[in-house]
Amino acid sequence: MTPTALERAAALPVDALPAYLYDLSALRAHAAAIRAALPARVEFHYAAKANPDPALLTALREYVDGYEVSSGGELAHVRATVPDAPLAFGGPGKTDQELTAALAAGVHRWHVESVAELHRLAARRPAGGLDILLRVNLPVAGRALDAVPLAMGGRPTPFGLDPADLDECLRLLATEPFTGLRLRGFHAHLASGLDALALVALAERIVDWAARKAAGHGLAIDEVNIGGGMAVDYTDPAARFDWTGYGAGLARLLDRHPGLRLRIEPGRAVTAYCGWYATEVLEVKRSHGEPFAVVRGGTHHLRTPATRGHSQPFTVLPVADWQQPWPRGEVAGERVSLCGQLCTPKDALAQRVPVDRLRTGDRVVFGMAGAYAWNISHHDFLMHRQPTFHLIP
Repeated sequence: MTPTALERAAALPVDALPAYLYDLSALRAHAAAIRAALPARVEFHYAAKANPDPALLTALREYVDGYEVSSGGELAHVRATVPDAPLAFGGPGKTDQELTAALAAGVHRWHVESVAELHRLAARRPAGGLDILLRVNLPVAGRALDAVPLAMGGRPTPFGLDPADLDECLRLLATEPFTGLRLRGFHAHLASGLDALALVALAERIVDWAARKAAGHGLAIDEVNIGGGMAVDYTDPAARFDWTGYGAGLARLLDRHPGLRLRIEPGRAVTAYCGWYATEVLEVKRSHGEPFAVVRGGTHHLRTPATRGHSQPFTVLPVADWQQPWPRGEVAGERVSLCGQLCTPKDALAQRVPVDRLRTGDRVVFGMAGAYAWNISHHDFLMHRQPTFHLIP
């Protein structure tokens, strides 16, 4: 934890727990380092789905080239929060209402995911035309994606065009009804959870494929979107994605393709490290000899460990004061599971994790909670009170 976040978490009144804390200074420093590591011909868009908190979106504006949104709700929210920012609109299953709203909002780039979506855009005869990227589910991944936490392509998925449909899209774009749709290039976000070396290798395969496809059709493209997918290691909070190595690898790739621009759309790897979920241990008890700590809140606030099947890293903040007449629950020098208040055994924030000492009344602060945490959780299950939110400028 940053010292300021640690101090704030310890000072919060009990009735403010559970609480999310976002360190905006740490976020800005991290985003500036990402921006500095990237070559000039790489555009940096933040994927708002990772955490659309207005304070985070605003803090990132100085460092990003724009934002990627994937629904009409995200579109309206991001446009209202950072009204001057370029927006890229992606995601499968765009509704007619969303297409209309995105046209009115002046979306900067459209990620077209199907032949039908291409027809629906052309039918709207957009004034001034639209800049589009065709998202393709490329069969270029091979074994490189077999062990990733989340595969978005390289195999049957609902994302993007099947390669067999790409020629049909290119044929349509050459006909009169589609002349308002300007093909700028291709999009291929295939996986999440890759390290810098693997992600550069995947980018090389995507870009080389895009260049061959464009040349084969006599097309002049100037952009390839290689998505996000930068690894975030919840088992080792100190390990960070190698942005410097990644930027250097992309620079070498761009040297082979003069005139081409790349776009990346990271989300989790941008904001995960600036957020914490602070709570209180309500009870320490044993079940069949195994220790459990029940904390205020749970996976309805912080769903990340349940969805990814890991133990969320945490820091114990000891609380010395104990004024109750009954014995204080405690576990020391053992492995303990930290669970929430929900009526399901799946409400586990950390499982069988070693602790030096953990007692009823102590505070626990879960780290790496700045992405896919509150915004992806099932808030209303059991109708517990929502957490409070605190910004560290």
